[in-house]
Amino acid sequence: MAKKFYVVWKGRTLGIFDNWDDAHESVKDFPGARYKGFSSSAEAAKAYRGASRSDDAGDLAGMLVGASSRRLPKAGQPDYMTIPEIDLDGWAVDASCMGNPGIMEYQGVELMSGKVLFRIGPFKDATNNIGEFLAIVHALALMEREGKWHTLYTDSMTAMSWVRNRQVKTKLKPTEANRRVFELMGRALIWIRTHNWHCRILKWQTDLWGETPADFGRK
Repeated sequence: MAKKFYVVWKGRTLGIFDNWDDAHESVKDFPGARYKGFSSSAEAAKAYRGASRSDDAGDLAGMLVGASSRRLPKAGQPDYMTIPEIDLDGWAVDASCMGNPGIMEYQGVELMSGKVLFRIGPFKDATNNIGEFLAIVHALALMEREGKWHTLYTDSMTAMSWVRNRQVKTKLKPTEANRRVFELMGRALIWIRTHNWHCRILKWQTDLWGETPADFGRK
């Protein structure tokens, strides 16, 4: 059965839920409960936003999102649900590198839920740009394997250009310590040179939206 998402406009807890049990708990025996199911998180988010701009906006001002469907924004971080430019059905990727070169790892998350889709590393004697590049390609390959494409966000223009041009431009020299990193780069290059992807790769607007949801929080 296809996964559904539920918007609760009037109930014990308001917002978007990714399973019926939680949504039902919010509306069961609640006087005048208002709710509806949607086939995708994007449709549910659109309905949420539309309602928040309607005549009921005052009643919905305190809308919360079911804990099982997405994480709440971190302190000082905008609520992505309120930013129309963000595709909530998208994924975000980021890398962390302590030193340059240094210890690097990368990860990808779902925007809607904050679920970590993959976290790879750490690797020695690598760079942040390489991690950002590997994260994008890893996400693309995972989407293809699952047969569903999502808007992909990264805060690295360099990594975006490497993927777009299907070419890595790094000054990092191969060493015994980073042999695995160069193997992964080689595989990633083969993948992007032999595959096409069917999603947008967009720059995460850090100045406007805060750190990417995939950020490691080590700054």
